[in-house]
Amino acid sequence: MGFGTAMSRGLWATSAAGFAMLLSVSATCAGPGPFEGLGGVWTGRGTIQLEDGSTEKIRCKATYAVSGDAQGLNQTLLCASDSYKFELKSNVLARGGVLSGDWRETSRNVGGTLEGRADRGQFNVDVSAPAFTAKLKLTTNGNRQDVVIRSGGQFRGADISLSRS
Repeated sequence: MGFGTAMSRGLWATSAAGFAMLLSVSATCAGPGPFEGLGGVWTGRGTIQLEDGSTEKIRCKATYAVSGDAQGLNQTLLCASDSYKFELKSNVLARGGVLSGDWRETSRNVGGTLEGRADRGQFNVDVSAPAFTAKLKLTTNGNRQDVVIRSGGQFRGADISLSRS
């Protein structure tokens, strides 16, 4: 695998980490905490788009552990296509609709931060790592989550739909 391919996959993993953190947010910020009721397993499929215009189908499985006050969440995300896979681990806190957290892609030893806002089931987040940024939008409706990721560079974006198992 060449450096460009490894870099492209690393950037996808970076964006997916932000996506994984987004998945940890519920449709509303009511109740004891925004992560209330999210514990468990979510699975789904989608596509990723690369700079050259090519796309690949991807499968994902997210597992969430919610804190007692539902203000914190530990997450593991496994995603795979026909040509690669990755594992992301993240920790997220929510305070008054403001999201913050850190993440690590374990196989590539890459990590970064996430900041954003939650508003009525729609979440807009900026993901960052050295030399990379991405915009993420997640919309939750019941047991379904739709995620849109957009970025420049070798990784252009992803469109993924998940449902609770």
